[in-house]
Amino acid sequence: MKRENLTSILEHEAEAVRNIPVTDEYEKAIDLIVKTVHELGGALITSGMGKAGQVAMNIATTFSSTGTPAYFLHPSEAQHGDLGILRKNDILLLISNSGKTRELVELVQLARGLVEDIQYIVITSNPDTWLAKEAAACLYTGSPKEVCPLGLTPTTSTTVMTVIGDLLVVSVMKQIHYSNVDYAKRHHGGYLGSKSRQQCQEGGKTVKP
Repeated sequence: MKRENLTSILEHEAEAVRNIPVTDEYEKAIDLIVKTVHELGGALITSGMGKAGQVAMNIATTFSSTGTPAYFLHPSEAQHGDLGILRKNDILLLISNSGKTRELVELVQLARGLVEDIQYIVITSNPDTWLAKEAAACLYTGSPKEVCPLGLTPTTSTTVMTVIGDLLVVSVMKQIHYSNVDYAKRHHGGYLGSKSRQQCQEGGKTVKP
């Protein structure tokens, strides 16, 4: 593939990220996560199907490593017993590009049967669906066109979803004043674990290995 074609793909992805609508819904979502997890002792439960599910899983692990307990719940497995992970004061973060993912609609209904007042945040390209309208906060992707030449494969949409996840993670980190010491306690292995402990030492603080 010619270099100009590769550059065009990168520009398409970058433009989609630049055009993510930043609305008051982000403040709602961030406040909900901080309140339910850090004030009420719940957890953030992420979910999605297919490629969106992979993004949801990544968001959960990133939240967990930055001080916000989070788990990924597969929406289909939830119907076979895994729904039992839900507790009072938990909050759901659902990802559905179409906003119509059947398994997520069912997950909300089943979750409410277990924890009646459970709230959820949704990341979607379609704010006019039941899933979006029932959400405590709806984070709109801007509905970018996929860079896939067929216009089908989740590509640009998943890039945008990932960035929205990063917006939430970093914003919550700032709200809870997450520090190098906090990070080092949760991330012991590898380069990042070593680097975080080194930063702590440079700041005059020691973290047990």
